[in-house]
Amino acid sequence: MAASEARHQMNVIRWSQQPSIRSRWPELALLHHIPNGGSRDAVEAKHLKDQGVKRGVPDLCLPVPRGQYHGLYIEMKTETGRTSPEQDWWGERLLGQGYMWEVCHGYRSAISVLEWYLNLGGTSNED
Repeated sequence: MAASEARHQMNVIRWSQQPSIRSRWPELALLHHIPNGGSRDAVEAKHLKDQGVKRGVPDLCLPVPRGQYHGLYIEMKTETGRTSPEQDWWGERLLGQGYMWEVCHGYRSAISVLEWYLNLGGTSNED
């Protein structure tokens, strides 16, 4: 049975919390989930929309600058998952604003992106 998107995301977070990983990249303490998905009743959905929840916002955010990027956003998918038009819209806008955005199919993909990103070096302002 294939793992769900939520399971893949939990695996990424668990990886990021391992002492050996956290000692290498303490910035991973800032990695967080943006809870925009899920089923809600109409009243709760309206309240969340009124508070600024927006369809398509990526699942994970690492607000740490690296290289030319201001931060990293990850859209988690299963191995066969596809992005929605709203998710693509967010990705295009984030890239245009100087953020790295990546669609990751499975937790291994997300871990690879995080390792690549964290190894980019300092921000462009430090060069």
